[in-house]
Amino acid sequence: MEGKRTIFSGIQPSGELTLGSYLGAIKNWVELSEEYNCYYCIVDMHAITVRQNPAELRKRTLEQLAQYIACGLDPKKNTIFIQSHVSAHAELAWILNCYTMYGELSRMTQFKDKSSRNAENINAGLFTYPALMAADILLYQSDLVPVGDDQKQHVELTRDIAQRFNSVYGEVFKMPEPFIPKVGARIMSLTSPENKMSKSDKDPGGCIYLMQKPEDIMRSFKRAVTDSDRKVKYDPVSKPGVSNLMTIYSVAANKSYDEIEAEFEGKGYGDFKPAVGEAVVELLRPIREEAERLLKDKNYLVSVYKEGAERASRAATRTLRKVCKKVGFVDR
Repeated sequence: MEGKRTIFSGIQPSGELTLGSYLGAIKNWVELSEEYNCYYCIVDMHAITVRQNPAELRKRTLEQLAQYIACGLDPKKNTIFIQSHVSAHAELAWILNCYTMYGELSRMTQFKDKSSRNAENINAGLFTYPALMAADILLYQSDLVPVGDDQKQHVELTRDIAQRFNSVYGEVFKMPEPFIPKVGARIMSLTSPENKMSKSDKDPGGCIYLMQKPEDIMRSFKRAVTDSDRKVKYDPVSKPGVSNLMTIYSVAANKSYDEIEAEFEGKGYGDFKPAVGEAVVELLRPIREEAERLLKDKNYLVSVYKEGAERASRAATRTLRKVCKKVGFVDR
């Protein structure tokens, strides 16, 4: 691991992983495993800013772990762990809360969005979670944070917090950079292509899930929103639905936009949409089958998350000790 740059990323277990999660994040994580020292987290502490069913949260956390591995994340090459199992995340988050400004938090887009959707539960954690996210990243002295365009704001705030802390105490934290893949970084809803594909989407037809049955996947793609033009052409402004399907097909079938346009020259969406669906079915089939197999071996999954937490804790504790000393806490 020495000499490699470090990457940190995580996904909340607040719903089933989607095709967008895979193409926009996890697929890229797998490709980064050889080149970087990678920490991939199931961020269950972030999930409880919105009320969760405890039994469901536990179930989804294990399912997400199985799906991470089924997607190709090798636990021997990557540190895969559950956020709440590394107490340094909560400890550093409190310290960083004291170096994060109220105005910065109130401007966060995701706080405004989640507050509008959860008006009955606008809690302090929902407001201050960017400090926890900063702790997640800074604990591991991360160089890069793979994020979608909509998450860049969090990395920018993390940099501001790190800079503020470093300006007082010296070079304690490394300054992380957002890492945004060129293709597949932002997969949109099949029914509302102006919105990101999300597990919190109120229209279930707009989302494809990693564990979804093939027939349900095909049904969703056949119903996907396109336009009246009938021409398969990449133009996100005037043809957002078709362009989204092309992005999905490009990554699922490993084809360029030019190749896709040539393949469907003179053909309509009646040919194009099922082709995208079939490519996605075949892309997800081995993932679903492997995840189902892993979920039957709970002892293995427990061994993975325990070993991951031990490795993560060793790295996180080094940073936390340095921070505690800098702010004046007495040695333990």
